[in-house]
Amino acid sequence: MRSIKPRCLHRRPLFRYLSTNASLRSQITPVTSVLIANRGEIALRIHRTAKRLGIRTTTLYTDLDATSQHATCSPQSIGLGAANGYLDGERIINLAKEHGIQALHPGYGFLSENSTFAERCEQEGIMFVGPPAQAMAEMGNKARSKEIMTLAGVPCVPGYHGNEQGEAELLEHAKRIQFPVLLKSVRGGGGKGMRIVMKESEFVQQLQSARAEAKASFGEGGEVMLVEKYIVRPRHIEVQVFADKHGNCVALGERDCSVQRRHQKILEESPAPDLDDVTRMDLWEKARLAASAVGYVGAGTVEFILDKDTGDFYFMEMNTRLQVEHPVTEMVTGTDLVEWQFLVAAGGQLPLTQKDIIDRIQERGAAIEARIYAENPEKGFIPDSGKLLYLKTPNTNEDIRIDAGFVQGDTVTEAYDGMIAKLIVRGDDREMAIRRMGLALEEYDVAGLSTNIEFLKRVCATPAFISGDVETGFIEKWKEELFKPAGIKPEVYVQVALKLLEERREESEGSLGFSPHPQMNFFFKALDVLDPKEGDVVEVIIFDKGQNKFDARVVRKDEGTQNFTNIVSRPIFSEQNVLTSYFSEAHEHERVDTMIVQDPDNDNKITVFQGGRKSELALVSPPWYAKALGVKDATASVVAPMPCKVLKNEVKEGDSVAKGDPLVVIESMKMETVIRSPQDGIIKKLAHKKGDQCKAGTVLVLFEE
Repeated sequence: MRSIKPRCLHRRPLFRYLSTNASLRSQITPVTSVLIANRGEIALRIHRTAKRLGIRTTTLYTDLDATSQHATCSPQSIGLGAANGYLDGERIINLAKEHGIQALHPGYGFLSENSTFAERCEQEGIMFVGPPAQAMAEMGNKARSKEIMTLAGVPCVPGYHGNEQGEAELLEHAKRIQFPVLLKSVRGGGGKGMRIVMKESEFVQQLQSARAEAKASFGEGGEVMLVEKYIVRPRHIEVQVFADKHGNCVALGERDCSVQRRHQKILEESPAPDLDDVTRMDLWEKARLAASAVGYVGAGTVEFILDKDTGDFYFMEMNTRLQVEHPVTEMVTGTDLVEWQFLVAAGGQLPLTQKDIIDRIQERGAAIEARIYAENPEKGFIPDSGKLLYLKTPNTNEDIRIDAGFVQGDTVTEAYDGMIAKLIVRGDDREMAIRRMGLALEEYDVAGLSTNIEFLKRVCATPAFISGDVETGFIEKWKEELFKPAGIKPEVYVQVALKLLEERREESEGSLGFSPHPQMNFFFKALDVLDPKEGDVVEVIIFDKGQNKFDARVVRKDEGTQNFTNIVSRPIFSEQNVLTSYFSEAHEHERVDTMIVQDPDNDNKITVFQGGRKSELALVSPPWYAKALGVKDATASVVAPMPCKVLKNEVKEGDSVAKGDPLVVIESMKMETVIRSPQDGIIKKLAHKKGDQCKAGTVLVLFEE
């Protein structure tokens, strides 16, 4: 794991921030031990700060996480058994008491915003590193929080937040508000249980789907819904607030989190672009007002929706915990917010004033965070899971930071959120931060499962993002540019063929009576969805001229032949899978470095990193070979794209469907995904029913042939 060292991060001892006033010192209870009730990157991040402060840490793990990084980072780690163990509040409290642990840090997610859990910690004499249970309860209930904000003078989105929860009643409220409307759970967060309803005819179906997802994510009570006016061109801007037990409350700047998919953030930045100072200061003031209205203590984030058409902003919700994107704020303020959490929990005062924070933000420029997810953006952001066969990350420094929960060889399981890591960069201004992010993403390579890294590169390169023209509908608005076709360069095929040729040579060495052929043919298929020639067979012919010199010919369907002559190629033996070649003559002796990774469980699947881009290929048999054997591709079925649970079959056997029609609704990583028909056809068989657990590749639907 890489250490967290944001630029100018204050590392004075904790007591440096504690008042010398005798009466105040008597109220301080220094934190000496902490149970980290979370997993992955946030557990590791809390551990690092705690260790630096001399606080003894204990981590928790489930059976699925037994070999995880967070399970082995601390002096003591305790097993919880089943995958849902991180939600077993009473057991976690009992473990803290049993092991004499003084404090508990909930991280984010799981129990971090559970007011009952926070209250139980207090009752059992365990210091909860978070806000008071009462403040958490009031802000955690979306309806109640809006009542409080309205009374406090914080503007709220028009909507219905009441107790009438029947489908017909909620529909009537939606009609009064006028479509489009937004449905979300009163206990919602992270986009779970949230649906945009554009017209009345969709309302009941979307309500049922939102309720099912919310109940699965938040338990009983999660199905209670709010109905709010949906702002057509919204920006998501949030303010990081921090308050202590002595009446001090500050805003540590705002973050723009508008670039989202599935109502979940993937890029966050601070300061927010294209925001005038008057609006910025008003947001900060309203955020402090919101925190003060509930007697807030600790780290919190007040989220606002800003209407791009009018410039008005509205309170959306308050997250009563540390946010996933808190490193962005740390980068632009030179702070360690986890250290602040321990400080405030101990009874200390905030170490900086509002003026101090403003000065720091003006000095430190801009920061951007990219969330690295196991998912496939080109297939509707479907979550993925699997083993990290290969992982290479950018070098970190004071301006480039990585918070990760996995290393090469680890497995990302479908049981939990699919975030692999967070990449955070800082620049003297936003333009520099964007450039640094683009370069860092080019150096971030992952093989073994699908990720959103290539998609993030494209986002950071779009003129709209560079200019700061962002909104929550950014991906949909610019989808043609973000998902435009991009073919695989012929040099990629040549490099893979050269690497395979090198392997064949090594295998043949020492074989009696056998020597390498001067010519060898290879056949590939592109697996990249954005490649317009995906699925077409590409033939590569390599001519070995001796002395590490080669000619190559690339033959593609309907594109003729591309020839390369006098290629000088040799592997770099210090890094076994890297191949360096020099493409001469017309290519002006261009040097091409290529990392090639083959799946050990399927050596016909090849991942290639070349020129800052990832490509995926399949090594296939020659077309004549498949034809001779009578091999036929199985196209008359739809399979599960990942391990999942079937929630609902949207069709019946015998139904006629068109391409794009919904077939099956599945759940994976606590997210619902609709599997749509890849073709027109008639449903022959539904292979699974509601509640069935399916492995990746399991047939879900069969079509009549």
